[in-house]
Amino acid sequence: MLAGSEGQVVRQAMEIVAALGKIYEAEELVVVGSAQIAGVSYKNLGEAGLEFLEEWASQGARVRVPAFANPAGMDLQRWREMGIRSDFARQQQRVVDALSSMGVQLTCTCTPYLVGHVPKAGEHVAWSESSAVSFANSILAARTNREGGPSALAAAITGRTAAYGLHVTEKRRPTHRVDVRCQLLNEADYGALGYLVGRQVCDGVPYLRLWPDLPLGEAGLRRPTQEQLMALGAALAASGAVALYHIEGVTPEADQWPGVVEQQGLRPGTSTGRAHDAKVQAESGARLTEITIGGLDEGYAALNSPLGEIDFVSLGCPHSTLEDLQRAALLLDGHRVRATLWITTSRAVRERAERQGVVARIEAAGGQVFADTCLVVAPVEELGFKAMATNSAKAAFYAPGLSSLQSRFGTLEQCIQTAIEGRWAGSRPGGMV
Repeated sequence: MLAGSEGQVVRQAMEIVAALGKIYEAEELVVVGSAQIAGVSYKNLGEAGLEFLEEWASQGARVRVPAFANPAGMDLQRWREMGIRSDFARQQQRVVDALSSMGVQLTCTCTPYLVGHVPKAGEHVAWSESSAVSFANSILAARTNREGGPSALAAAITGRTAAYGLHVTEKRRPTHRVDVRCQLLNEADYGALGYLVGRQVCDGVPYLRLWPDLPLGEAGLRRPTQEQLMALGAALAASGAVALYHIEGVTPEADQWPGVVEQQGLRPGTSTGRAHDAKVQAESGARLTEITIGGLDEGYAALNSPLGEIDFVSLGCPHSTLEDLQRAALLLDGHRVRATLWITTSRAVRERAERQGVVARIEAAGGQVFADTCLVVAPVEELGFKAMATNSAKAAFYAPGLSSLQSRFGTLEQCIQTAIEGRWAGSRPGGMV
């Protein structure tokens, strides 16, 4: 491929893969089972990115492994209802047309594992969206680094990636032990926990011990729900750059490191968020950095602005599951929203919810269920919203920089009630309102 025997565009793709291998001192290339392509939203790509995709497409580039797209900047079918400009929609359509011509599946979701793309344990993949990478590594025990848009597409075209980082077993070793000594009752608590841990761990590999009052799952394990794990991973990747975490008794690779996490003389971690110091400690020796999380109020405070009136409620970052949509519909039954309510999900999940009548119930209350996109990659700054409520720690973390939105962060139930009332309906113990 590198010699050009398979054509110019394949050579260019392999040059990207090989360059990354050299930079990170990889000893070999590995075959990937799938690739998730980021840089799909025209908001993020811009003209230069669009021209790059169209050039490769015009040269006949084709993916050789299953490849699927991250969210676009709009619902590909209902963008007018979102308030998206027609010129943006035209450029966004060119992006997805170029990807489609290369064989990329237009799943347009950050949760490919909910729509049939579930890699096997130990399988090498080339995924790109931060929360999807976290889920693939941590929950599915697949192996992927967080790829950029061009490198993920190059891996899809060549079917290869360089074996460095989390493709290597030793790099999956925990760098921090996190003792969580507080209750975790819902997905928002897991999001607040992820925010607190991520900012201290940076790009390390935390090993979490969840202590009291977790509901018991199968075989007596203290097991978080899928939605809670999605919220945790997304927040870890947003406030830090965590692409893999382990949870004792929960995640599939956690039991591979008993000697590591039980060692004596753990280095004390920081409770002040001095992430650089913790990272340097973890990298300078074999011993773990120890962090204790005694409460979540600091995380909730950091993710909440002192807002009363709310004009926009956004759920679905990562994309909402079918169970999330069912919960939202039940809470909305018999009500009418005052604030704009967006629930974003994948096209496949939306269609399942539509067949069950769930979408109709949400829309009867004035809410909107959009597919293909989410708050983080849509041009929401053009839509005039001032104050947002969300159940996503990731969205709350990114919102000020993306669209100058102030935000409230809480549970799905609090956000739905906020949409109904037009005012923030949540609170936290200890005076955090």
